[in-house]
Amino acid sequence: MSGHRIAPDLVDQSNQKRERSHREDLAAVSGILERRGISVRHVLDSLAGFEVAVPSWGFGQGGTRFGRFPILGEPATLEDKLFDAAVVNDLARLTPRVSLHIPWDRPSDARAIRRLARSLGLGFDAMNSNTFQDQPGQPGSYKFGSLSHTDRAVRRQAVDHNVECIEIGRELGSKALTVWLADGGSFPGQQHLRRALDRVIGSLGEVYSALPAGWRLFTEHKPFEPGFYSTVVQDWGTSLMIAQALGPKASCLVDLGHHLPNTNVEQVVARLIAANRLGGFHFNDSKFADDDLSAGSIRPYQLFLVFNELVDAASDPAVRKARPRHDPSLMIDQSHNLKDPLEDVMLSAIEIQRACCKALLVDREALAGHQETNDVVMAERVLKQAYETDVSPLLAETRLRRGGAIDPLDVYRRSGYRARVARERPVNGGSSAGIV
Repeated sequence: MSGHRIAPDLVDQSNQKRERSHREDLAAVSGILERRGISVRHVLDSLAGFEVAVPSWGFGQGGTRFGRFPILGEPATLEDKLFDAAVVNDLARLTPRVSLHIPWDRPSDARAIRRLARSLGLGFDAMNSNTFQDQPGQPGSYKFGSLSHTDRAVRRQAVDHNVECIEIGRELGSKALTVWLADGGSFPGQQHLRRALDRVIGSLGEVYSALPAGWRLFTEHKPFEPGFYSTVVQDWGTSLMIAQALGPKASCLVDLGHHLPNTNVEQVVARLIAANRLGGFHFNDSKFADDDLSAGSIRPYQLFLVFNELVDAASDPAVRKARPRHDPSLMIDQSHNLKDPLEDVMLSAIEIQRACCKALLVDREALAGHQETNDVVMAERVLKQAYETDVSPLLAETRLRRGGAIDPLDVYRRSGYRARVARERPVNGGSSAGIV
């Protein structure tokens, strides 16, 4: 376990070096926004509470099913992952919560882990169960399903695992459980399509009944993989059916990579808001499928349009009155071969915040007016004007006010953190992330 973190004086030195140019950049963008009638103070106040959770598995090199290339200093333990998460939060001041995947991150002493996290300025977000892999020693296999399996004993095993995740999360201070089901089939006739869904709803009903007070259950859809013919929870409509069948604590989680190419994800978001069942997000990016690339790296405009729906709903009194549970959980979910994982997670968090910030710049009144008059050109122009605004100084100011770094990537690289942990952490030939 590494005790090395970023020295505060290194952050201070970097900020002092950049303070003057930052103030000039902030004044410039503030002038542009004020001329548009946008209150910079309101934008900064709105960003002050913005947070996104980080995945514990995102701090290792996840790789793909074709290969994995370990990086020096990879975390070997949950404690290591928490130290890495603390570095990201210290610099970007955006990510004070960590989401754990069980059994990869099953703590041997949950109370000790919670104390460690608290000492690092961290807490815990949603717990994530794993019934898409067989674990050593488990009696029943998930080869032909977990919560949907035809064998009641296998379904019981999957239910018990999810209940265990809830219990671990309760000890850690989490308030939610995310369930992604890989259940499905690769060939026609392999599954009875209706009965498989019935079994899932029944199994999740048992998990739902184990939720403590104040907890939420998120169901995560995905159209294909590992099954290539059918997936039991394949789209947002099925996820919504499940949530409505379970009860008010259940809602839907949207993973940006869990959609067929060219799906209108922002419309999916709008529909789930309308149904009061938008539970949260797994942010990543993709070119072809579930690529788990850095957030905002491929489709930054789509990310902005997603946040446009979220900001619009948050600012709509009718939505707030009719749907008091509109408080979606935001979390990064990415893992790949090529980048330093800390840099990747940190910059993704900033890109997610960037999309939110740009959405805050949309002139809602003007947009509504153009929509009512069917002025397509002007409606699109309102969105584009917000999207094309460089909000980097606003993000830097938010980090600075929170005690973070104006340029967190520069501070991280100058700190030598990766080299230091590489000297004390063993070379990890297997996947500490669990994603291969």
